[in-house]
Amino acid sequence: MDDGEDYMSDSFININQDVRPGIPLPRRVKETFKKEEKQKEANEKSKQKSIKEQEREQRETVLNIALGNENKGFAMLQKMGYKSGQPLGRSGKGITEPIPLNITTGRSGLGHEEVKKRKAAENLENYRRKMHMKNQAEKQTADLFKLRLKTEQEQRQIKRDLVKSQKACLQLDAQKGLEFPKEAWYWISPTNEKEGDEEEEEEEEEEEPKECEKLHILTAYLREEHLYCIWCGTAYEDQEDMASNCPGDTFADHE
Repeated sequence: MDDGEDYMSDSFININQDVRPGIPLPRRVKETFKKEEKQKEANEKSKQKSIKEQEREQRETVLNIALGNENKGFAMLQKMGYKSGQPLGRSGKGITEPIPLNITTGRSGLGHEEVKKRKAAENLENYRRKMHMKNQAEKQTADLFKLRLKTEQEQRQIKRDLVKSQKACLQLDAQKGLEFPKEAWYWISPTNEKEGDEEEEEEEEEEEPKECEKLHILTAYLREEHLYCIWCGTAYEDQEDMASNCPGDTFADHE
């Protein structure tokens, strides 16, 4: 093979394709491989960095170098009594490090970052306000649910106490020989004891008081006429005995 032959030509590459292990390579082929490896290493080393990276490296290198006497401004400060590392100002409370250099890489104008920060703060404040309102609404809903549940429980308790009072009134009036109740709803009808509350409400006349008023009137009647308290379940001997032993005339007094 001639010395002037191109090592990268198709004829040369095709001739030297067989590089299986154990087969000796010609000297020129080995030299070609070495040249290629060196060329790759040289390309890696000489690979140019981007302009921004070069600028950043140069800037960091310069900023890391402390000012010396060759700097006119630093020389003037030294003449005025300044020493390296000393705070600026007569009071000695000034800065000790140079003002940091902030490089803007985008195309936005001056003040754009402040606008972005302000908008971010406003968005955060709006989000917190919405979350606060949501929490308040959830809390209000929970409070209303608890109040409604408590009201329903109180209504059921009133119904139970009213039925209990009607039964007691029927029994005590019968013991006194009364054939008819003072009011129609004072006694509970045995045939309607197990009927639903809705049927009882339908049978009630419009002029009759509400259940809570009925309970208050009927318990007062039992206490005055029979000296009986439905919550104590006791018939007292006289008013003095009732006043000293009965906690009160409401369900809350007996809780």
